[in-house]
Amino acid sequence: MKVTSPELIQESEKEFIDTINAELDWEAIEKLLMEKHKFALQDEVDYKNGDMVVFDNQIAYKFDFEIKVPLSVVFNRQGECLDMSTSRQDEAGQEPGPREMAEIRDRSSEKVEQLASSIADMISEINQGDNPA
Repeated sequence: MKVTSPELIQESEKEFIDTINAELDWEAIEKLLMEKHKFALQDEVDYKNGDMVVFDNQIAYKFDFEIKVPLSVVFNRQGECLDMSTSRQDEAGQEPGPREMAEIRDRSSEKVEQLASSIADMISEINQGDNPA
């Protein structure tokens, strides 16, 4: 025996989710995004879906968004990807911390080695081209 209309429940749940979505603290979300993933939001954020879920044995709310992020891709002349990263600075222009700087130095060293190897390969190709066949 139904005690209320399923349509009424679904509509009320949708209104509830929409109310929560309208009150989200985007400054806090951006801060968390920067701390966890090292990038800031760009342009607009598209809301896709919201729902009530069970997470770690408690009621929680899940919201799905589509966002744009800055992306840098570095590749060599052979088209091989050497590096891929998102922005390393937040909107206030703050520099990365010590751990991030160590990671950047390690990647830079690897890039220098890769670049030196690529240059050596290119010089070898050029020299081979100068030799008569």
